[in-house]
Amino acid sequence: MRKLYFTLFLVLLSLRIFSNSILIPMDEKQKNHLKAYGITYWILENQVEADWLLNYRGGSFSTNYSKDIETECIIRGVSYEIISDAEMTMIYDRIALPEENMDRVKLEKAPKIAVYAPDDVMPWDDAVTMVLTYSEIPFTRIYDKEIVTGELSKYDWLHLHHEDFTGQYGKFYGAYKNAPWYVQAQEKAEQEALALGFKKVSQLKLFVSKRIKDYVFNGGFLFAMCSATDSYDIAMAAQNTDICEVMFDGDAADPSCQEKLDYSQTFAFKDFKISRNPYAYEFSDIDVTISRNISQDDDYFTLFDFSAKWDPIPTMLCQNHTKIIKGFMGQTTAFDERFVKSNVLIMGELKSKNEARYIHAEFGKGTWTYYGGHDPEDYRHFVGDPKTDLSMHPNSPGYRLILNNILFPAAKKKKLKT
Repeated sequence: MRKLYFTLFLVLLSLRIFSNSILIPMDEKQKNHLKAYGITYWILENQVEADWLLNYRGGSFSTNYSKDIETECIIRGVSYEIISDAEMTMIYDRIALPEENMDRVKLEKAPKIAVYAPDDVMPWDDAVTMVLTYSEIPFTRIYDKEIVTGELSKYDWLHLHHEDFTGQYGKFYGAYKNAPWYVQAQEKAEQEALALGFKKVSQLKLFVSKRIKDYVFNGGFLFAMCSATDSYDIAMAAQNTDICEVMFDGDAADPSCQEKLDYSQTFAFKDFKISRNPYAYEFSDIDVTISRNISQDDDYFTLFDFSAKWDPIPTMLCQNHTKIIKGFMGQTTAFDERFVKSNVLIMGELKSKNEARYIHAEFGKGTWTYYGGHDPEDYRHFVGDPKTDLSMHPNSPGYRLILNNILFPAAKKKKLKT
């Protein structure tokens, strides 16, 4: 009889464990926030649904208990808690209260991720590539050829690399025109443009830009950082004129190019003035890198609070364990709010300087998000600087914003009600 009771006890215990949930906290209790996103992606990749608990303990994740998930958390050094059914019900009930600025969003399917970058780019040249690799989230690198040949539709989410879509080679001419790497990069870009049927690199980049716009309109999720943000919008605005001087494309720019800009073609920006100086390391007055006057100690931006139940999209994109994010520079550091379109949602800003750092909007069936700066844990990144070691920054709030965008496409679409 005693043996029977013991057997029943083990059965009941196993049933209790089986019915438990795993909570991956995203507040200060989390040892490795960045790898926690990788765990959540891995769960989805294995056809298991998860919940994103918006504004609950820093935007925690939960899923049904599995020994495999628990083991994976241990292997990757991710903090987790085993929560009973009763406890989980209490958490859900609290989240559902009208007075609580929280919500529960179902994550259903791991998005297919593409990073727009050439094959020869160094890993440390792109913060997104670094954090995807560190968090163990798989991605595919694509570039102009793949987009020209129609492969972009294979992917749910696209990141634009530190890139120049205007065909001016990053405006590095003034400082690096004689550097071997610059000369070789220009020669390679020109050869690839010709191979794809374009006379100029700027023409190829405009074609790619238009394909990307179609991709977003048809339901794609676009994320861009640093110079890919403003250079993309400038390329789209300049599609009916030539803004490239002779050293970039072999002929002079249109003297009236500024007047011919079409701001209706851009995602984010309006009324900006392009930099006509080919020796200047700047595309336009959208970016405030040169004009800003702020010390590193005072450089930060604040995330906005959104209603989790009524504005789940920006709430998802702003999930963090802090609302204050330390600033970081790039070729494009932040956006002058005077040039941000009225339909664009500013999610992070340095209000005292009228700088938008993190912006977002819908376009057609898809969305786009721009994030100013180059590397959230490298304040002033220069060409040739060493790679950021993310194992030294496992709780980086700035990198968390990137990973919010990675998981955002996995959200159950009927919950998105902006």
